[in-house]
Amino acid sequence: MTGEAKGYTVAVRALCEFTAKQGDLDLRFTPSPTALEGIAGHAVVASRRGEHYRSEVTLEGDYGLLHVRGRADGYDPDQNLIEEVKTFRGQFASIPDNHRHLHWAQLRIYGHLMCEQLAMEQVNLALVYFDIGSQQETLLRETRSAAELKAIFEDHCSRFIAWAEQEMRHREARNVALADMRFPHADFRPGQRQLAESVFRANAGKRCLLAQAPTGIGKTLGTMFPALKAAPKESIDKLVFLAAKTPGRKLALDAASTLKAGGTIPIRVLELTARDKACEHPDKACHGDACPLARGFYDRLPAARAASLDAPLLDRDTLRTIGLEHDVCPYYLGSEMARWSDLIVGDYNYWFDGGAMLYALAMERGWRVSVLADEAHNLVARARGMYSASLARGSLRAARSVAPPQVQKPLEKLGRAWTEAGKAAPLPYQVLDTIPQKLLDSLQNATSAITEYMAAFPEGLDPALQEFYFDALQFQRLAESFGEHSLFDLTRTDERDTELAIRNLVPAPFLKPRFAFAHSTTLFSATLSPWHYFADLLGMPEDTVWIDVDSPFVASQLKVEVARGISTRYQHRKSSLVPIADLMARQYAEQPGNYLAFFSSFDYMEQAADMLAQRHPAIPQWRQSRRMSELERTAFLERFTLEGTGIGFAVLGGAFGEGIDLPGARLIGAFVATLGLPQVNPVNEQLRERLQALFGAGYDYAYLYPGLQKVVQAAGRVIRTEQDQGTVWLIDDRFARPEVLALLPAWWHVQGRATASAP
Repeated sequence: MTGEAKGYTVAVRALCEFTAKQGDLDLRFTPSPTALEGIAGHAVVASRRGEHYRSEVTLEGDYGLLHVRGRADGYDPDQNLIEEVKTFRGQFASIPDNHRHLHWAQLRIYGHLMCEQLAMEQVNLALVYFDIGSQQETLLRETRSAAELKAIFEDHCSRFIAWAEQEMRHREARNVALADMRFPHADFRPGQRQLAESVFRANAGKRCLLAQAPTGIGKTLGTMFPALKAAPKESIDKLVFLAAKTPGRKLALDAASTLKAGGTIPIRVLELTARDKACEHPDKACHGDACPLARGFYDRLPAARAASLDAPLLDRDTLRTIGLEHDVCPYYLGSEMARWSDLIVGDYNYWFDGGAMLYALAMERGWRVSVLADEAHNLVARARGMYSASLARGSLRAARSVAPPQVQKPLEKLGRAWTEAGKAAPLPYQVLDTIPQKLLDSLQNATSAITEYMAAFPEGLDPALQEFYFDALQFQRLAESFGEHSLFDLTRTDERDTELAIRNLVPAPFLKPRFAFAHSTTLFSATLSPWHYFADLLGMPEDTVWIDVDSPFVASQLKVEVARGISTRYQHRKSSLVPIADLMARQYAEQPGNYLAFFSSFDYMEQAADMLAQRHPAIPQWRQSRRMSELERTAFLERFTLEGTGIGFAVLGGAFGEGIDLPGARLIGAFVATLGLPQVNPVNEQLRERLQALFGAGYDYAYLYPGLQKVVQAAGRVIRTEQDQGTVWLIDDRFARPEVLALLPAWWHVQGRATASAP
């Protein structure tokens, strides 16, 4: 939906979702057919029609200030018949009445628009439900006069028009306020203005931006302010701010509150939270027969939606409060409010994942979206995870042990196909050129059987069967797009068990459409170099702008030392423990205070901490532990007080390697006893070989660049403000190599580096 100068444009589907949805929230039929299955289903239906049949018929019409547009799935002029095609799985009789009610509403509006376009007095309408599994069609038909359809159309429009008028007033007030908006502080921080100007120009030029900007300059506000400032002139509908972790979302919400200036800037700000964290009844299924907050959801939604518009900030707690006040699910209330918010804060997956909600909504509704992605050095690894999938043989056995009789046989056939695939891969770890078709066919049959069982018995699946089902669906989806960007491998975990995996190595083919669709995308972080690494792996457009924001810090603030006489290579770790402990003790004696010490693994960290305790027991220390809770992480950080002294031991790339803020005397130094290189193992070696073949830089892309990014992030914890002073020890002789020195921040003064130029 968009507000335009002459009126308010709304899609038929969006109009009907607003006016015709009623009754319970009901998610028993998800996951629905995949997008590819849906497209294929529509094609099958069209292929069965006559030669004059027209698919995807564009229709539009007006009612007052509303301009309604959409595409009917098909029109047969020989029968004067409009069709709306819906693909599904399972039993037709199980489709809820409120779903059909919504489908009829859409079809009748298409009927009115067609009657207007062709000046017809009546038209035949058909809802076509196409079962993906059986390939059978079920048709529901009716005939309506043009007058009847006009009345239906006007009824829907009249019920929506007050909301549309309100939205137009909001959009106008928002744009006026944003055009006049001033930066909320007296002046920009050093480097912050350069970043803000670059973001504004990227939005004005409809281009992507890759911005390396040092910690401490206020990147969140420095990106959010210019993107919002550009919104009125560029007709940007939504600003989507993506963060890798919860602290990043909190910073974004704080920045949004600052920009709202006590309500004088009327932007609607929404925080999206994962369903498992927002769910009030995790023990209940998402439908009205099980969950009280799903029962009658759409009947109570209008009041909750109206109340949400009055909230200064729709963060997780506020959504929960409003949801419970109106007896609606807070998570799905948040999903609804994404349609009506100006600034949406959430995780990367809301835009970049295969089933990304915000990307799907933007595509469906034609939104013009500006995207900001914080701590974007994480995006390569996160995107690889989004487009990877694995299946464990033990999970299949667990699923079979609890499967109902009608699912047992397809799972047994899958097991036999799995065994056959394993015979082609006798090694402990082996990559196969293709995914065996027999395996894919049996997997399809198994998931179809489970889906049909779910449709017939919607009370839910045993957890073991459900877990395998969702893993199998993800595997199937990725198998459809399998190519050189991924590999298929089989790992033998023991004599009995194997694991099948589709591992994404290069997310670029999946992310390119996201960058292409967005009005502008800005990726920013303190560690985004070298640029070509991110451009190649993420698939950024060729006209992407690259900037390295000037640091507000100077070399005299940070003493960077390389411990050239120590090797932290795996085979040298035991012999490195004494010199590392003594180096820490010398630095601590010279300048007592709080330090962080980073190691490549928990085992190495524990050995080093034990050695320090043995040789220098007077130095206070505390350690990161495996699987720390939120409270334990907080307690770890609370040891870094302004008056405190000691060394906190942590794992590089873990919870304390980035995203924490310990300014001033809370942290005066860091020891980084590793280059952060990923472990050499069969999977990473396959990654190196593939990246070498694709980009000619296998070792750099697979090992060196990801490792050094973690090192720089960890060292970046030391200098947080222009007043901070500190010391960083890079402990490994490889840090003295020219190719490694070239990847360290330009403002660092490191002995042995010929220049301070960025790579």
